[in-house]
Amino acid sequence: MASFQYGGQAVIEGVMMRGPDSRAIAVRKPDQTIVIDENNVGSITNRVRFLKWPMVRGVVMLIESLIMGIEALTYSAGQATGEEEELTPFQIFITIAVALGLTILLFAVLPTAAAHMLNKIAPGSLVQNIIEGFFRITIFLAYVVAIGRMADIQRVFQYHGAEHKVINAYEAGDLLQPDHVQKYSTLHPRCGTSFLLIVMVISILLFSLLGHQALWWRILSRILLLPVVAGISYEILKLSGKYAATPLCRFLIAPGLWLQKLTTSPPDNGQVEVAIAAFGAVLKEGGE
Repeated sequence: MASFQYGGQAVIEGVMMRGPDSRAIAVRKPDQTIVIDENNVGSITNRVRFLKWPMVRGVVMLIESLIMGIEALTYSAGQATGEEEELTPFQIFITIAVALGLTILLFAVLPTAAAHMLNKIAPGSLVQNIIEGFFRITIFLAYVVAIGRMADIQRVFQYHGAEHKVINAYEAGDLLQPDHVQKYSTLHPRCGTSFLLIVMVISILLFSLLGHQALWWRILSRILLLPVVAGISYEILKLSGKYAATPLCRFLIAPGLWLQKLTTSPPDNGQVEVAIAAFGAVLKEGGE
């Protein structure tokens, strides 16, 4: 298996894959042809060495992945509908700011405020944070289930499954052909869905150390500590992917894999073909 850990993202009618030095977006157009957009990518961590340090690199990778993901979604939507449009850097900034704002509202402000309202019924820092984590996970599950009912999102979930199948087949050393790839699981330990679950669990443990807080400081502390939570969660995700075959790790990553069953669906051969095309484009520039 190659030392580089390939990853990707499902987009509109396609898949984005990232390799060591490039990324490729493959999209199925309305005429059923597959268009591939390749682009070299560099990370600021290659220029600023301390950004590669553990705990720091996870935050950097998260920001870079957000930017790349929004660009990929915009490109794929244009190719899938025939209405090509390119976002300006300012538009990307606004999109990320709005997304982060909604994330903070849904997963920091609302769960924290709801748990705080129950402090007289269930006092204690640990109990409060468990309740807060329960609310956070419930909101996330409700969100995923709700959007999963949309036909367009169901197809995105199928492409998500195709992305995982291709990476699983590659890491197993199998042929990257639809009939071979289809044998593999739609679940993968390094998935972003698993990352989100790790974030929610780590937040419960970390925030429990802060003790009793006023509501305003409790909410603010959650926001300020998001980079710390993300950094810890990233390192755990990397380790889980590296040691996924060990019995203990299999036990620990099982909840994340179960959660992926909500965000992935079995793809058809055409969708797998698109994922293979995206992966082949980044593999050729240096994959083993």
